[in-house]
Amino acid sequence: MKYREHFDRQVACEDVWIPTRDGRTHLHARIWRPTDAETDPVPALLEYLPYRKTDWTAPRDAQRHPWYAGHGYASVRVDIRGHGDSEGTPGDEYDAQELADGVDVVNWLAEQPWCTGKVGMFGISWGGFNSLQIAALAPEPLKAIVTVCSTDDRYDNDVHYTGGAVLGIDMLAWAGTMLAFAARPPDPTSVGEDRWLPMWRERLEALDPFLHTWLAHQQRDDYWRHGSVCEDYTAIDAAVLAVGGWNDPYRDTVLRLVEHLPDDRVRGIVGPWSHQYPDRGLPPGPAIGFLQETLRWWDQHLKGEDTGVMREPKLRAWLNDPVPPATSYDVMPGRWVGDDNWPSQSVSWDERPLGRTAAAPVLVRSPQHTGLDAGRFFPFGNASDLPPDQREEDGRSVCFDSAPLDGRVEILGRPRVRLRLDSAVPRAHVVARVCDVAPDGSSTLVTRGVLNLLSRHGRDRAVEWTPGTYETVEFELNGIGYAFPPGHRIRVAVSDTYWPWVWPHGERGRLTVLPADSALLLPVRDPASDEHEDEHEGRGPIRFEEPEQAPPLPVTYERPAEATPERLVTYDVAKGEWTLEVDPNYGGSRVYPDGLRYEESARETYRIRADDPLSAVAVSEWTIRLRRGDDWDAEIMTRTELRATATEFIMDSRMETRADGETVVKRAWHRTTPRTSA
Repeated sequence: MKYREHFDRQVACEDVWIPTRDGRTHLHARIWRPTDAETDPVPALLEYLPYRKTDWTAPRDAQRHPWYAGHGYASVRVDIRGHGDSEGTPGDEYDAQELADGVDVVNWLAEQPWCTGKVGMFGISWGGFNSLQIAALAPEPLKAIVTVCSTDDRYDNDVHYTGGAVLGIDMLAWAGTMLAFAARPPDPTSVGEDRWLPMWRERLEALDPFLHTWLAHQQRDDYWRHGSVCEDYTAIDAAVLAVGGWNDPYRDTVLRLVEHLPDDRVRGIVGPWSHQYPDRGLPPGPAIGFLQETLRWWDQHLKGEDTGVMREPKLRAWLNDPVPPATSYDVMPGRWVGDDNWPSQSVSWDERPLGRTAAAPVLVRSPQHTGLDAGRFFPFGNASDLPPDQREEDGRSVCFDSAPLDGRVEILGRPRVRLRLDSAVPRAHVVARVCDVAPDGSSTLVTRGVLNLLSRHGRDRAVEWTPGTYETVEFELNGIGYAFPPGHRIRVAVSDTYWPWVWPHGERGRLTVLPADSALLLPVRDPASDEHEDEHEGRGPIRFEEPEQAPPLPVTYERPAEATPERLVTYDVAKGEWTLEVDPNYGGSRVYPDGLRYEESARETYRIRADDPLSAVAVSEWTIRLRRGDDWDAEIMTRTELRATATEFIMDSRMETRADGETVVKRAWHRTTPRTSA
C-alpha cells in the first residue's frame, strides 16, 4: 500500500448540516474539498451511510475522501437520517425517506458555489445499494456512480432470502446487528452537549427491529420490489461502475448490471475479494489500485476527460486458479480476463448429466446440521471466513462426481443445476454445491445455490409440492470464475438442508432424485479467447495500479484480554445438538485521535439437533460502549432471538441503553408471524 500525503490541490475538511425537503430535519455531513474550490469549482462525490462517520467508518473515510479531494473533487460523507449525528429517527433500510433524503443531498451539493453542478455517488454494501437506488430515481445532477458489493435484487440477493428460502444466518444476524447499530447515540461534539441525550432518546423510542418487517414478507412482493433496480434497469441514467468479489454474496449483481445496462453506461469488475473495498489488502487478494480506477471513472463522466475507461472490457473478471481448501487465502492465484459482451461469446454451456441412463433413483435426506462448514455468508477478510474442506459436508449430502478431467476446464458465470425429483413432504428445500475434488480426496467449494421448492414457479408465490409427483426444477448457483485442473473431479453435492444459512422447513422430509434426468450446466470459457484480448482496440493485458490511499487515521485497535474463536462448532453427544458460535469481528474496540474509545463485542449462536428442524434457534448479542474521558459514556446492549414452530416464526428482542451508568431506554419486543412460504 502506498500512502500519498501530497496532492495537486490542497484539501480542507469541514462539518456541515444539509437540509432535507421536510424543512425540519438536517443531515450531518463531513466534506473534504480543495481549498480553492470556491474559485475553481469541482464535482462532488457522495457516500451516504448509517454507519457513523465520526467513529465506525472514520478509518476508511480518512483513506478515501481526502484522496478524492486532492484530485479535484468535493468528497462528502453523510450520515443517514436517525443515524450517526444526523437528526430524525431511523427507518427501515432503503426506505422511501432514506432515498428522498439522498436525492435532497445530491441536489444540495450540486447547488453549492464550490460545485460544478455534477455529482457522483459511491459506496460499498449499504452505500452501494443506495447509490444504485438513488440513481434509479434519476436526480438530474447525478451523472455517475461506483457501486461495490451491492445488489439489484433486494429479495433474492440480499441478507434476507436466497432462492426463496429464509437466510437463517443473516436474516437474524443482520437484524440483530442493525438493532444495535441504530441504537447508538449521536456524538455530543457534533450535535451539542445539550442535544445529544434528547436526540438519542427520540431515536430509541422510535426503534423497531427490522426482523419483524423482513419476516412479514416471505415472498417477493411490493416491499422487496421497492429499491430493487432489477425491476426497471432503464430507470438508471447515470454511468455505473459495478464492482464485486467472488467471495462476496452480491457478486451476481455485477453480472446482471453489465448484461442489462447499455454498453456506453456500464463497466463491471469482479475480483477474488471478500465483502471489502478491493484496495484494502484483506484476504483474499490480490488488491488493486481501486481509487485510481474509480478516479478514471469520475474524470470520464464528471469532468468530460477521455481516460480510456470506456475502452476497457465491459466485464473484467478474475479467473481463480485451483486451490486446496482453506478458510483464508492471502492471495488467490489466477489471472484477469475481459469480455466486451455479457453474456460472453467466449462462454458456452456444457451440460453434464448426473447419472447414466439406467441409474437408480437416489434418496436425499441430510441431517439438519448439514451446512456448518458453509463458511461466513459475508466473508470480511477474517481468518475463518471461507469454507473449509467440504468432505464432511459432502458426507452429509448425496454426491455426483465426474470422471477425472482429461484437461483444464475454466468456468465463468452462473452454473445451473437441473434436477428431476420428488419430495416426500409439501415443503422442502434443495441445495446444490459444486466442488473441486482433488486426487487426495480434498474438496474445495467452488459455488452453490439454494431453491425453496415452494418458490419453484416464482418467488412471488408459494406452491406446495404434491408428494409422489416428479417435477423438473432448475436453479442458478452463485457466479464464479474458476479453473478445474486435469485429474480432478467436478462434484455436485445435493442436500435438503443447509443450516444455518437456510432456515429449515417445519417438517423433516426426503427428496428422491433421478440422476439420469438431472444435470449440471457449466458456463465454460474458451481459453483461446485470451489470445485475442490483447488485440482488441489495441489494448494490452488487463492490469491495475498498485493500491494507493491517503494516510491512515491514527487509530489504536485493542485486542480483547481473552480472545475467543471467530467460529466454534461444538457437539453435545447426549442431546444430539450442534452449536455454531460466531464472532463477526467487524473491528472490535479502538481508540480514536480525539480521545473517543469505541468498544464493541458481538456473538452469534446457532443451535440445531441433527434430527429435528424445529430445534433451530439463532441468537445475536451485542454490546457497544462509547466513551470520551469523563465527559461522555454511553452503552448499548441488545439481544435478538429467532426460533420457529411448524406454523410460525417467534421473534424476541431486547435493548438496554445507559448514559453514565443510568438507564436511558429499556425495551423488549415479542412478535410472531405465520410461516407462509419459509
